Amino acid sequence: MSTEVAPARTERAQLPPVDRTPLRRRRTRRALAQLACVLVSLFMVGPIVLITFAALSTPDEIAKFPKSLVPADFTLDTLSGFLSSTGVLPAFGNSLLTGVYTVVLSLLIGAPAGYAIARRAFRGRDPYQLFLLMVRALPIVVLSVPMATIFLRTGAYDTVAAVTLVHTALAMPTTVLITASIFVAVPVELEEAARVFGCTRAETVRRVVLPLAIPGLATSAVFTFVLSWNEVLGATVLTIGHRTLPAQVLTALADSPQSYRFAGGFALVVPALLFILLMRRYLLNMWGKTA
Repeated sequence: MSTEVAPARTERAQLPPVDRTPLRRRRTRRALAQLACVLVSLFMVGPIVLITFAALSTPDEIAKFPKSLVPADFTLDTLSGFLSSTGVLPAFGNSLLTGVYTVVLSLLIGAPAGYAIARRAFRGRDPYQLFLLMVRALPIVVLSVPMATIFLRTGAYDTVAAVTLVHTALAMPTTVLITASIFVAVPVELEEAARVFGCTRAETVRRVVLPLAIPGLATSAVFTFVLSWNEVLGATVLTIGHRTLPAQVLTALADSPQSYRFAGGFALVVPALLFILLMRRYLLNMWGKTA
C-alpha cells in the first residue's frame, strides 16, 4: 500500500506552476482604465472647482498675484451682486423655460421619428439618418440668421418661443438618433405579445415600449437641456430684451469686473449640473446599474 501512494504524491508535487500572466495583464488593464477615468474626471471637474472658488472669492483675492489655489476667505457678495444685476434673474428664467420647452418639443417630435426609424424599414432610411447628421454639422449662424428674418416678419422675434424653435432644430438630429437606438434595443417580441393580449398599438407603446425606453429618453433629455442651456449665438441673434442667461452674460459682462465674470460662469454651470443630477437615476439604469 505504501509503495502505491508514494508515486501519486510525487506526481502531485511535480505539477507545472500556474501561469499568472493573464491575470496580471487583466489587473494591469483594469488599473490603467481606472487611472484614465480618474484623469478624465479631473480634467472635467478641475475647471468647475476653480470657477467655483473664483465665484466665491472676494475681488481682492481674485486680483492678487500670485493667486492661491484655495482662497483664504470665501464670500457670497460677488455671487449675490451678480444675481442682483439688472436682467440676470429674468435671463435665468428665460434659459430655464427655453431648456424645458426644448426638451419637451424635441421628445414629442423626435421620439416618434426615432421609433419609426427603429421599427419601419422604409426606402431612404439610411440616407435620412445621414441627412440628420449633416444638419447637426451646420453652423448655428446658418439657422439663426434665416430664422431671425422669419421671426421678424411673423412677429415672433425676441421671444422665448423663437429661441426654443432654434434650439429644437439643433437638438432634433441627436434626439432622433438616440431614441432610435434605444427603441431598437426594446425586443419586438414584447410588443407582439402585448398586441396578442389585446393592446392597441398606442397602448403597446405606452405600456411596454416607453417604460423600457425611459433611461434612453432621459439621456436624450439631458443632452438636449445642456445643449439649450449653453447655446449662446442663436439666443444672442434672436433676442434683445428677452435674452437667455448665456446671451446676457456674453453681452452684459463683457466690460464687467473679472469677479462678476467668474460669478456668471458659475451661474451657468450649476443648473446644468443639477439637471444631470436629477436625471442620474435613469442614466445609471440605462448603463445597467442602480442609483
